[in-house]
Amino acid sequence: MKKINILTKSVYNRIAAGEVVDRPYSAVKELIENSLDAGATQIDIYIEGGGKNLIKVVDNGCGIERDDLCAAFFPHATSKISCADDLNNIMTLGFRGEALASIASVSKIELTSVTAGNCAYSVTCEGGKVGQVVPAALEIGTEICVRNLFYNTPVRAKFLKTDKKEESDITNFVTRYILGNPHVSFCYYVDGKLTLQSFGGGLDEALAQVYGAKVISECYKINAEKDGIVISGFIGNQNYFKSNKTYQSLFLNGRYIVNNTVSTAVSNAYASYAMKRQYPFYVLNISVPTEMVDVNVHPNKFDVRFLDNRLIFGAVYSVVSSVLDGTAGAAKFIVDSVRIPEIKSTSDSQSNKVYGSDIFEKPDTAVNENLKNETDENKKIFDPFKKMVIFDDHKPVKMTISNKSVSEGFDNYVKPAAVLLKSASVQQKIEVAECVFKGSLFNTYLIYEYGETAYIIDQHAAHERIIYDRLIAKMESRKIERQSMLIPYLFGANPQESEFIENNIEIIRNMGFDLKPFGVGSYRVDEVPADLQDINLQDFFNDLLSDLKNLREIKLESMLKDKIATKACKHAVKGGMRLTDAEVYSLLNLMDGDTGLKCPHGRPVCVALNKNDIEKMFKRIV
Repeated sequence: MKKINILTKSVYNRIAAGEVVDRPYSAVKELIENSLDAGATQIDIYIEGGGKNLIKVVDNGCGIERDDLCAAFFPHATSKISCADDLNNIMTLGFRGEALASIASVSKIELTSVTAGNCAYSVTCEGGKVGQVVPAALEIGTEICVRNLFYNTPVRAKFLKTDKKEESDITNFVTRYILGNPHVSFCYYVDGKLTLQSFGGGLDEALAQVYGAKVISECYKINAEKDGIVISGFIGNQNYFKSNKTYQSLFLNGRYIVNNTVSTAVSNAYASYAMKRQYPFYVLNISVPTEMVDVNVHPNKFDVRFLDNRLIFGAVYSVVSSVLDGTAGAAKFIVDSVRIPEIKSTSDSQSNKVYGSDIFEKPDTAVNENLKNETDENKKIFDPFKKMVIFDDHKPVKMTISNKSVSEGFDNYVKPAAVLLKSASVQQKIEVAECVFKGSLFNTYLIYEYGETAYIIDQHAAHERIIYDRLIAKMESRKIERQSMLIPYLFGANPQESEFIENNIEIIRNMGFDLKPFGVGSYRVDEVPADLQDINLQDFFNDLLSDLKNLREIKLESMLKDKIATKACKHAVKGGMRLTDAEVYSLLNLMDGDTGLKCPHGRPVCVALNKNDIEKMFKRIV
């Protein structure tokens, strides 16, 4: 009984399609690369339904001869290479001859093309079955329409993302091709609307069209050669970072790649300048001799293999770190003449703000504390003594308590060697009316006597927790008051960030932020929660978008609680402030005698010093 089957062309093409074309964005990628390899200087891209319903790419390249139209759909048919030796010197983006055949096997395609001096012809292919070549109308280049992607593979179609998500990923790749091919004009239409446009005016213009003109002033433009490796493009300055890695674009010999060797080299160069959860901004094109790199690693061609990783790492690190550190050799790497082009709007109805642009300045917002009117008498009056000496009436000085040792009792949850400060675990709740205020240590720690225990309360931590609990109660009860902003806050987002915001916009609004779209890839905030009216919105949205890989796991309310904790910390009375008698008793009342509280950051509010412990210290008891 026969057990080994020879698969037919229709079957193995569909299998191959799974590697080359797994989602609409990969089909768009392959078609754009074909246009670029054809020498196109103008490429128009159209998508509908996230690329599931329609993908159309039109270019002004060299075109396809009539006799080659049908062969274009055959597996491993390519004009890029002709023999095995050509794989050692690949100069084009495509070369495997798999893309068009793979796309055609899972969609309905119409291919129209014309070469110089000839008439245009068209051919259709449905599910891998090629039709007849017929005359058509087209002035120049090639037009290819892909409809109903994965119509005949329902299992794969079932695993496609939402239209918005697929659109977002396609948009992301289109922006990469604009940046990687700055001398090519691109027009990108989504559901009939012009969404992105570049004019082929060079990298300065392409960068401005994608990220906004202001980005250029935050970057160094470089053009360097190191060990035979040419590195050019833009890198952010020492103070310009993004909240995630989606603003990093790397091209090798014109091909968009994702490579760990290069990204690590750049990250290491920025290591001494970047803070936690900050990522460098860069658009880099690296040119190396073809014999130094293998691009035939995977059908999607995103990753490559270098002959010498250390050489590539060293060259990139050396150039980037020299520019950032301002070494003597940096001058020859930096391009002085950087043209900041005027951004050309893609349509009259859209703002000049495009993906990720920082073209709008963050307005100053009025700060209204509404918590405590501090007077000159109670502002930062510090105790001139750095130590408190405790005497016993029968014995000489036995111990010294410094401000630092008391602080350690709160910050590190340990009892200092000099004093047996311990958490008030015996009694969490005390009667406020029975407490007697005994004084203040260092204008920071309030001492209350209750029975045979002295309770030492960190005034800042206590007030911080009180404010935090009040704000959280408002948020959880959804009784959130909004404060209108005098000047709206405007910010830009790239396609991935926009997709996340759109999916969660109602949640963000329910948190008290009046957030709405404002042009292409831009948003505006007109109102904020009244209790957070002085929040730094730039920091808030940077935190929100700081890890795109895990965005779906983020609980936005948890993030808001962190901001509330920060606000509570900011507005609580500070250590070193002298409180009035009324404020001293008010603080304990607001705590409701709960000595087991912790501040929003986890530090204890109160520690206890028991009479028995004190007597042990003075050897009154053993």
